[in-house]
Amino acid sequence: MTPDPAAFVRAQTAIAVPPLVPELRLHLATEITPIWEATEATLAETGLPPPYWAFAWPGGQALARYVLDRPAIVAGLRVLDFAAGGGLAAIAAARAGGAHVVAADTDRFAAAAIELNAALNGVCVETATADLVGRFDLDFDVVLAGDVCYERPMAGRVADWLRRLAAAGATVLLGDPGRAYLPQAGLREIARYAVPTSRELEDRETRDTAVWRVLPNRGD
Repeated sequence: MTPDPAAFVRAQTAIAVPPLVPELRLHLATEITPIWEATEATLAETGLPPPYWAFAWPGGQALARYVLDRPAIVAGLRVLDFAAGGGLAAIAAARAGGAHVVAADTDRFAAAAIELNAALNGVCVETATADLVGRFDLDFDVVLAGDVCYERPMAGRVADWLRRLAAAGATVLLGDPGRAYLPQAGLREIARYAVPTSRELEDRETRDTAVWRVLPNRGD
């Protein structure tokens, strides 16, 4: 039987702080192998993705840091954290004064992690598990997307959608530590951080991570 998502998150994580955003606390995996093995053992037959929600990835940390340092970016506005994982950027946006913050991730275990993490930080974040890519009926002023360029198919599909959201008037910010499929055009760097990480997650102990403003695709 598939375990209860919230119970699984609690059992497989510990409360910790992301290095670049120490003012926030999250349910995080302390080691990669145990949670990956637990996920494979209990969730493999369900078709759910790996537990990306259990880690504070560099792009999400950079976005959270940027938003917390510049609350005017989100204050009083409607904010979407796309492919939210554990919801770090969404929680930062809510802490910075976002009026309505939605964290979207198709993994329902991520949704459970987001709800637990939001409660842990005393903020209100709505969760969504629908696939939003390609939808243009969304009513958000700001869209945050961290670490979404690690696979070619997803990066291409998401990049076009984000540019079209920017063309429709949203402020779209992308956090990325130089993944292989980061678009080579249509971005303007607005901040850069050295994000401490783990060699279990990355190939180095610090990832140079940028926050990019996604430029609108005026051709659409």
